Amino acid sequence: MSKVCQVTGKRPLVGNNVSHANNKTKTRSLPNIQTHRFFVPTMKKWIKIKVSAHGLRIINKRGIDAVFHEMVKAGERF
Repeated sequence: MSKVCQVTGKRPLVGNNVSHANNKTKTRSLPNIQTHRFFVPTMKKWIKIKVSAHGLRIINKRGIDAVFHEMVKAGERF
């Protein structure tokens, strides 16, 4: 399962853990991705979206219809 938000496009960040002896090991910071179902009134059906916490705030602000149509224009599949 990929850790990519379908609304914002957030992906995992990659960086280094640096020890006191200056040893470097790779680390990943994963976004807060949740699978959530939304009802789209214009289509009269439920859709399932992998969305970050920030993406949920965007959906609450703009509405699921507006966000859904932007995602369809961008080529997202459901």
